[in-house]
Amino acid sequence: MPRRRLDPAAQLRGQKLAFCLTQARRTSGRSAEAVAHSAGISVETVRSIEKGRTFTPEFFTVAALATELGLSLDELYAGVRQPAQNNLHAPDGASADTSSPADLPTGA
Repeated sequence: MPRRRLDPAAQLRGQKLAFCLTQARRTSGRSAEAVAHSAGISVETVRSIEKGRTFTPEFFTVAALATELGLSLDELYAGVRQPAQNNLHAPDGASADTSSPADLPTGA
């Protein structure tokens, strides 16, 4: 059975998730390879999420990445659900980049 095409709102949530996770990883100063290894997932999965090719990653994948990056799932969910507010913080407590994920190119 073919996979259903995601609606634009779901695609936007996926882009916001990619933005939040990428910013948290960059702020941490870690490579995608290091985060993937520590989280126990493949680097291809991390790159696919960060590049917006995977709009709806599995829950445990997101949970592992959030844990590895020092983000709570509540915080990550709020960053994805809030249209104009991206209040995620880096693991050391410094604010993450708050540029708008709406500026991201639409995914593959």
